[in-house]
Parts: sequence; structure tokens; C-alpha cells
Amino acid sequence: MTDPETLAAATVVVPALVAALVWVLPRTWVTRTALVGALATGGLAAALTAVALTGDRPLAGPWLVIDVPGGLLVGIIGAVGLVSVLVSPAYLGAAAGALVDPRRRERTYYSALLVFWSALLAVPLAGTLGAAWLLVEATTAASALLVGFSGRATALEAGWKYLVLTSLGLGVALLGIVLLAAGTPEGGLGALSWQVLPTYAGGARSALVVYVLLLAGLAAKIGWAPVHNWLPDAHSEAPAPVSALLSAALLPAVLLVAWRCEQGLEPVIGVGPARDVLLVFGLLSVAVSVPFMLRPMAWKRLLAYSSLEHMGVVAIGLGFATPLALAGVAVHLVAHAVAKTLGFCLVTPLLAHAPEAARSPVSGIARSSPVLGGAMGLSLGSLAGLPPSPLFVSELLIVAGGFQAGRVVTATAAAVLLALAFSCLVRALLELTLGEAPARTGPVSGSASASGSVSGSVSGSASGSALPGLRGVGVLVAASLVLLLALAGAASWLPASDLVDTLMKGIA
Repeated sequence: MTDPETLAAATVVVPALVAALVWVLPRTWVTRTALVGALATGGLAAALTAVALTGDRPLAGPWLVIDVPGGLLVGIIGAVGLVSVLVSPAYLGAAAGALVDPRRRERTYYSALLVFWSALLAVPLAGTLGAAWLLVEATTAASALLVGFSGRATALEAGWKYLVLTSLGLGVALLGIVLLAAGTPEGGLGALSWQVLPTYAGGARSALVVYVLLLAGLAAKIGWAPVHNWLPDAHSEAPAPVSALLSAALLPAVLLVAWRCEQGLEPVIGVGPARDVLLVFGLLSVAVSVPFMLRPMAWKRLLAYSSLEHMGVVAIGLGFATPLALAGVAVHLVAHAVAKTLGFCLVTPLLAHAPEAARSPVSGIARSSPVLGGAMGLSLGSLAGLPPSPLFVSELLIVAGGFQAGRVVTATAAAVLLALAFSCLVRALLELTLGEAPARTGPVSGSASASGSVSGSVSGSASGSALPGLRGVGVLVAASLVLLLALAGAASWLPASDLVDTLMKGIA
């Protein structure tokens, strides 16, 4: 059997090596090399996830951690990254005319995407807070380049906004790290190991200040309100495959770092105050997302505000921290990744069918293109928590976990906010799929979208199977449907499983 440390190293190193190869190989080999490297990385990530979920005890070394939550995130990041690379040729083909410098298309795009993916895979495996911070900063550099990849003014503005705001947040987190290292008896870099955090000797009040600095700084990267301002613009302007990684992989990966901080400092701060901070961020994020999702908006922007809501839901579940709530968090993270990845993969065929969808809300997609409308309905219906979506079950488990924890007022507030978010997304779902379809009188020339995609000519009768990129997405739609139904079924036994017991214990 492969050594877990070797497997973890290979999972992180392979995409980075492929990124270097992509940069030096002849142009005709770039796409094929990237696809082969993505398949290898996806297989390694799946194997590492299996090792982490089936292992008897976590591996917690000075620089490397292989445990259940980390393994779950590696599996999510590996799957989302694989799908993102696989659908990238369709994006690049559609976006060719929209790029300011088409010559840089494949080489620059795949190199940056693979480096971003490599750094993301390393974040859940980092054995120290310092290493996790450095890796999160590395994801910022790589993903900022991808957000502005199209070279359009709006994309460059979004890229700079993302870079500046998240870097400022990570600067605040760095201040917390410095104070944490200074107050831990071991001192130096060893003080930043997850296992050493509970030995912080500065006292409960000082530890609470450090903890708030850490979570407030990381919140800018997670996309929690009120420091979420970069998120809608970055998701809207980035290439669709990159948006999938940002939403379904990056945000949960950084959230795991925040949770590890909470677990490590909870013995010093106290259970109540440590979890209250997570609950405040969670409730505020869901509350802020509701009025935005109530308004009609472009597809990618709607998905972005949905990310704000769902990261808030996960924070609420981690704040409740009961077996029911943590089971809900596990289901929620996986189901969110499936539904959100599907949603962003539909951007290329959507813009081919309705070019105006790049910046404006669209309606009646199911009337003019039943296949495309059905796929978008599956994604948005799942994100809304429409039964039998596993996100409905996970949110039910999280709210029940709040009552289980004795936090009746907080759980009631969460239930009300989730009901409001549900109504907003269901309204958007009905309008998007069954609303009045705009009249089409002939071929519509595509134009550059905010995400850098370009649509081709489409006829008024637009058959779903004729849309660019939709045929390949059909496989993803079928796989997503199977996974979502399986997750809904698995949620019934998960609260009593060993997996949740392991989550309750954490690294310690």
C-alpha cells in the first residue's frame, strides 16, 4: 500500500509539475498534457481521500496532517479541479475571440490553473497554521491572474479588487499569527502547529483577540459577510471553470483552516465564545445574501451570492458543533460542490444560447432549450435546498443540531434566514426556467461576456444538444444527479457514523 505521506506529496506535486511542463512543451501538446495531468491528480486525490476516511487514526505531523476533514476537502478539491480542467477546452474555444491576447490562451491559462489547483490541494494537508497561511496566500496570487485572464477592463478590475481585499484580510490574519506565536511556550514556527495551539499561555482574553483576528482575516478569503465584497465580481469575471474552483473548492478549504483555528484555541478561549464567533459570521453571511438573491441578476452573479449563503450555513453548522450539525456540514460541503460545479460548467452553453446572460438575468431557458434549462434547474434547485436535494437535508440537520446544542434562539434565527434564502432561490429558479422566454427572430451574434466567454451564433429554436459544451456537460449532469440523490440518502445514517465521531474529536 502506498505510504500516506508519499501519496499526499504526489497529490500536491503532480499538478505543479504538469504546470511547468505546460509552460515549456510545444503548443500543440499543451491541452493534452493538462488533461492527462488532471486525470492523474484526480486519481491521486481520490486515493488520498480514501486513505484519510478509512484510516484508524489521523496522521498529524509537524508539517503534514491527513485526517477526516482534510481528506474530505482533498476529495472535493480534487473532483472540482478535475472537472474544471476537463471543461476548460470548451471554455477556451468559446472565448477565443474575447481574449485581449489570444496567443497566451492555453499555456498561461493551464499553467495558472494547475498551480492554483496544486496550492488548493495542499491547504487541507498543512500541519501548521503558518504553512496554511502561506498556501492560502499562494492561491491568491494564482487565482488573481485567472480572474483577470480575459484582459477586459472589468476582469482586471475584479482581479485587483480580489487581490487587494483578500491580501488585506490575510494581513490581519498574519497579525493574529504573530501574536499567537509570541504567546505559545514552544515559540517559533513550532508554536503554529495545530496540536500546540491549545498551549497558548496569554490568557483567555488575549486568546480571544488572537482568534478574532485570525477569523476576521480568513473571513475575507472565505467570503463571509461583511468582508465578501470581492466575491460577486470575481466569480462573475473569472473564466467559468475557475469560478467553479473559487466557489466549490477555495472557500471551503480556507474555511477548514478557520475551523482548525477554532478547534485549537477553544480550550483556551472557552467553548461558548469560540463557537459564537463562527455563528455570528454564519448568520450575518446568510442574512446579507438574502436581499441580493431577491433581485434578478446574471447567472454567475447569482451563483456567487449563493456561495455567500452556503459558506454562512457551514459556519453555522460548525458553530453548533453537535453530531447532527457536523453531519449536516459534511453533506453540505459535498453537495454544494456538486451543484455549484455543475452550475458554472453550464455557463459556456448558456452564453451560446443567450449572450445577454453574461450581464443580465435571463428567463424561460427551459422553454427555448429544455436540456439546458433542466440542467440549470438541477443546479439551482439543489442550491436552493428544494427537496429531495441533499442541501435540504443538510440544512435540516444543521438546524436540528442547533436545537440539540441548546441554542434555541440561534437555531430559530438560522431556520428563518434559510427559509428566506430558499424562497429567493426558488423564485429565481421558476423565473429562469419557466418564465417568459424572450423573442428570438434569428441568429444572434455572440459577444464577449464578463467571464471572458464568447457565444457563437444561435438560432431562435436553439436545440439544447447543439449548444457548444453542452454535450460533454450531459455526462456531468447525469453524474451530478446520481451523486446528489446518493448524498440525500447517505444523510440519514451519517449522524450516527464513525465519520462524525472523528469530526467531533478533531486532530487531537
